[in-house]
Amino acid sequence: MKFLRSVLPPLVVGVAAIAAWQLTVTLGRIAPFILPAPSAIWAELVEQKQNVWEAGLASGENALIGLVAGAILGVLAAMAASRFRPLAEVSIPFAAFVSALPIIALAPILNNMFEATSSIPRRLVAAIIVFFPVFLNTLRGLREVDPIHQELMHTYAASGWTFARKVRLPGALPYVFTGLRQASSLAVIAAVVAEYFGGLQDGLGSRITSAASFTAYPRAWAFVVGACLLGLAFYLTTLLLERLAMPWRTRLIS
Repeated sequence: MKFLRSVLPPLVVGVAAIAAWQLTVTLGRIAPFILPAPSAIWAELVEQKQNVWEAGLASGENALIGLVAGAILGVLAAMAASRFRPLAEVSIPFAAFVSALPIIALAPILNNMFEATSSIPRRLVAAIIVFFPVFLNTLRGLREVDPIHQELMHTYAASGWTFARKVRLPGALPYVFTGLRQASSLAVIAAVVAEYFGGLQDGLGSRITSAASFTAYPRAWAFVVGACLLGLAFYLTTLLLERLAMPWRTRLIS
């Protein structure tokens, strides 16, 4: 019953929005290059399902590698910054600067640094975009240590690594997964957008630009739907990992 209460309202709103979209395009006779009808997009999605699947796998691989690399670097950097305060004072503005870098400026530069057939630039873009939310949230979690736990570990004369492994990291897990939830969708966005600027023509972003250049707008929107589903899959997977890593948190919430 609780599941229906949480799922039914957004589902009803989504169906109503799609119906209103279809009616607006049909009755208003809106041109496809402005806004295709959902029925036309669905038809293209069914027809191009194999291409959407293959392009989604290519973009998903780049996003996944970038997500894992950026998350690992973010957690390690946060651990170092939490241990050395001067490093934190320097790294936070630097991380903010990195997060402010626009993908449309970063992707072409990285594409020129590697071969045209290399996927490394897209993975680097995704890793850079992922780094900041994971770093910032993890650092916040590592700093919020219960004073009682801190005094207890000092009483045991625990080393810095033992203290981090036994107290800081477990206590920071909710913050780490908050950053990962934010980063999971950002990784997909970064990987797809980076494909607009050259490189291998095997991902969702390159298929969107290719279809749009040939004025096949419903097909382009079909690949956009594929990108949305890919981002949703990444987000739901992160939620599942969070529940598996912190089952006690789920019990407390319920």
